[in-house]
Amino acid sequence: MSPGPNGLDSRTAPSVPYTSRIIKAGALIGDTKTLLSHWDLNASVEDNLNRARQENFFGKASRSRVEDILAIFRQRYLTEAPVTKALVTLVLRKFPSACLERVFFFHAARADKLLHDVVTEVLVPMEEQGHVHITVADLNRALTNWAEQGKTTSRWSESTVTHAVRGLMSTLRDFGVLQGAVNKKIAPSYVPIEAFAYVMFYLKQHQSSGSKLIELPDWKLFFLRREVVERFLFEAHQRDLLEYHVAGSVTRLTFPATSIEEYANVLVER
Repeated sequence: MSPGPNGLDSRTAPSVPYTSRIIKAGALIGDTKTLLSHWDLNASVEDNLNRARQENFFGKASRSRVEDILAIFRQRYLTEAPVTKALVTLVLRKFPSACLERVFFFHAARADKLLHDVVTEVLVPMEEQGHVHITVADLNRALTNWAEQGKTTSRWSESTVTHAVRGLMSTLRDFGVLQGAVNKKIAPSYVPIEAFAYVMFYLKQHQSSGSKLIELPDWKLFFLRREVVERFLFEAHQRDLLEYHVAGSVTRLTFPATSIEEYANVLVER
């Protein structure tokens, strides 16, 4: 997939309109683990999805709910075959849940521009200003403005905005970005070094420049500023998850793997 502006691929490019798909989504962490644990890498995507329907992996009573889950799963994790293989590897080889959930969130946010931009354009600026408590009104205001600016796939009613806000807050809570059952606030940023290394490997496939990698807006999904990204790189280097060297204006970043599936195996072995 070719990178778009600022190193982002087409799914997070500014021209992509916001959808209300988040209303039917959620984090789906448990369902995602279930489906990946049953995934047959030797079968096609369609064959795997059909088997999921037939064998009812999720134990859902509603067929329409199963279809919603599979559609969201396809959007988030099935657009790049190497990523699908890597995620299956991480699940089957028992990658720690805290790491796995950060990886799931990363791919989910890149696949859904609304989810991505709520974090990077609403929550991050609020956090930088010291405002960590998030209300329905905060997100409602942002989504209403975006809808009025024509950034949505269609005209959103007040009801659609409200439902989208609830879906976003629930999803972000389940992914650990927000915390609190009723009153939500931005959770302290937590990115295990293995999850950071995975994300860095993925991004490097789309942006070859080591210096530009550090400044990609994707790091805002984890509330990481440039200097923190650099510290993570040095720590990952010390843990032998990658090699990172800086000499003046020259930055060299290499990994002990050539594909993301191979790197997934490296991560679980370390």
